[in-house]
Amino acid sequence: MGDSLDVPKSFPVGVRSDLGFALDKVQRGEVPPIARRMTSIGAGAWELKESDERSWYRVIYLSKIGDSIYVLHSFEKKSRKTDKRDLDKAEERLAAVHAFINKGKKDEKLKKNSSKK
Repeated sequence: MGDSLDVPKSFPVGVRSDLGFALDKVQRGEVPPIARRMTSIGAGAWELKESDERSWYRVIYLSKIGDSIYVLHSFEKKSRKTDKRDLDKAEERLAAVHAFINKGKKDEKLKKNSSKK
């Protein structure tokens, strides 16, 4: 969602590699050790946490739905506390994903009903 896949390209190589490996595990249905639930964002939201001597790095994603993993927000932070703007952005993108999924379900239902006629 948004710039969530572009932002990690600016992360240090080791951090990017660790986060990429963790997302690969998620795609295979596993829960990586650097993941934690983010119930404050919404149901199904998880956070991948990584750090180096300079910063903390986060990737917030929606657990696997069908064949898809939705990366809601990626960011770097300088303090231990996550900025409310980052949490708000993840919540907004989660709502957008749910709207997208619900629209797809409605479209599929309409398609199915119109083919019965």
